Amino acid sequence: MIIKSIELADYRNYESLQMKFSDGTNILYGDNAQGKTNILEAIYVSATTKSHKGSKDKEIVNFNKEEAHIRTYIEKEGIETRVDMHLRKSKSKGIAIDGQKIKKAADLLGLCNVVFFSPEDLAIIKNGPAERRRFVDMELCQLDNFYLYNLNHYNKIVNQRNKLLKDMYFHPDLKETLNIWDMQLVSYGTKIIERRRLFVEQLNEIIFDIHKKLSGEKEELVIHYEPDVEIEDFESKMKMAQDKDIKSKMTSVGPHRDDFSFYINGLDIRKYGSQGQQRTAALSLKLSEIELVKKITKDNPILLLDDVLSELDSNRQNYLLSSIGNIQTIITCTGLEEFVSNRFQIDSVYNVSNGTVTYMSNNE
Repeated sequence: MIIKSIELADYRNYESLQMKFSDGTNILYGDNAQGKTNILEAIYVSATTKSHKGSKDKEIVNFNKEEAHIRTYIEKEGIETRVDMHLRKSKSKGIAIDGQKIKKAADLLGLCNVVFFSPEDLAIIKNGPAERRRFVDMELCQLDNFYLYNLNHYNKIVNQRNKLLKDMYFHPDLKETLNIWDMQLVSYGTKIIERRRLFVEQLNEIIFDIHKKLSGEKEELVIHYEPDVEIEDFESKMKMAQDKDIKSKMTSVGPHRDDFSFYINGLDIRKYGSQGQQRTAALSLKLSEIELVKKITKDNPILLLDDVLSELDSNRQNYLLSSIGNIQTIITCTGLEEFVSNRFQIDSVYNVSNGTVTYMSNNE
């Protein structure tokens, strides 16, 4: 799977952009705040319908405009597919595949699998649980339409239940309807817990060997899933928490409060690991994500590296670059000098300056 080209109109700082990509390694270089990350974000949005930053559509559309467009050409097994995305500040986005409008994001997800790696990802282990849940959710939503369906319904029910808890302050009689929401929450939440547990099992099968090699055979990394509630206790804990939830006006039990921990040689590195260990584990996690996509989809994902190489030492840089293999990769950086010492094939180079992309070379 590869991205052949992308076209942007009024997307962030791009009034108009058309660019083609090589099948191998593509380098986008230029000073900070010129628009390099915006190109990677547009690719990610066209694959997942969401920004990797969590930005809303109205934040993505050019400041002076009301709407933006992304057109992406994807090739898989010799067949080209066009994805059109229409982003609007005041309405929900419109999506079309080969000119046919789609109503659900599920119809797009999985068409083009991408792995996004940014400097912020290196802190995923030491940061809060919301970021770790987001990582798991974004990957699973690309790989499993049923997970996306269950997660969307679960999140809607949490929001509706929270609204009900707030309304109960003025209308206590609404408490009678709380059990109906709780049963739905348990139903969808149970499926989320089951799939997250399987996802962690699948990751552990891959990450153990990757991290051992990355650490020079010194460290053994294992991911632990920490569900907020076990499936067999879910219903009873929801009932027990009702009075507490009414007081706090928030839903306190469920997978929206899950977490994931990382153990190296039996120690929780979220609490006891060095920054180096945490960053290496984060790199292992991303490399495992690539391998898991390959395993499940029987195809290569597209790898987006956003200024991440400058955050890694030479050993980790070399390991990452040697792991890419034949995956189409798009890399942003501030200068080309950081690649001089790394011997790997660069297929296309582009300079990005103030929302203008200039094709520089092709080493094929």
